[in-house]
Amino acid sequence: MLLASLAIIIGLPLLLWSADKFVGGAAVVAKHFGLSPILIGMLIIGFGTSAPEIIVSIIAAMENSSGIALGNAYGSNIANIALILGITALISPIAVRSEIIRKELPIMLGLTFFAAWQVLDLTVSKDDAFSLLGLFILLISWSIWTGMRGDKDALAAEYDEELNLADTNLKKETLWLIVGLLILVASSRLLVWGAVEIATFFGVSDVIIGLTIIAIGTSLPELASSLVAVRKGEHDLALGNVIGSNMFNTLAVVGIAGVIQPMEVGSEFLYRDVVFMLALSVALFVFCIGLKGPGRLNRLEGGIFVVAYVVYTWYLISSSFIPA
Repeated sequence: MLLASLAIIIGLPLLLWSADKFVGGAAVVAKHFGLSPILIGMLIIGFGTSAPEIIVSIIAAMENSSGIALGNAYGSNIANIALILGITALISPIAVRSEIIRKELPIMLGLTFFAAWQVLDLTVSKDDAFSLLGLFILLISWSIWTGMRGDKDALAAEYDEELNLADTNLKKETLWLIVGLLILVASSRLLVWGAVEIATFFGVSDVIIGLTIIAIGTSLPELASSLVAVRKGEHDLALGNVIGSNMFNTLAVVGIAGVIQPMEVGSEFLYRDVVFMLALSVALFVFCIGLKGPGRLNRLEGGIFVVAYVVYTWYLISSSFIPA
């Protein structure tokens, strides 16, 4: 138990640090090869903030811990909306000005419904996983096309301001890219092992560990980037980080893990966690789409998200422990 706790205490900071180094190195390399700021932001940063979830779920699937793989992906989606955007909106209401964001919101919502439909049979099969990866390829292609056309968009301007890559050392950042990736994999293995050991010790399912400890931990990069962005007034960037991360989680994280190892889920996961993820996605869409003008996530709506997340997490924890 002590070793498992230390594995999480050490593994999680290492995971987040290595992900940051990996993203920074990847952004510099991408800039060196002429990728525009909007594409670096949407693809490199979008992938990078989901890198912890991707690597953790891959390791979990390889070690037959499908509950952690799926709980991590969907739990991160829940945390991204309810906890991260909720806290961010409480600090500063989030205004939606970007047309790219207004187009991505319904896509994210549609993908969430598709993911929920896939687990109606309580299984993520290899066919399901390949369909998710196929949609992921389409999403990446659409992102590239949109990024190449969106130079005047509000989101493009915010990415351009955020990415200050002028005075960087290519060799140094390439080294950090490689080192970051290696430590990312190693720390993920450590984190998954610790989580499985703790779940076994307390007699709870690995799904609960994935939905709580690991999901919150792997979502910390999104929280940090969203808080920094909204403090700078880059509201579309804060929202774009979360939307992009959720789409990556739904398609790439679950898709890759499902190809490695088909995943079975309990009915409680479908009717509790997947339904909650759907409800949050619908609420975010309604709050932010702005039918009669620019959308906005205000403090009241942010507070509702945070309270909902606290109640949900409390219910998960209180209902999962088996009395001795």
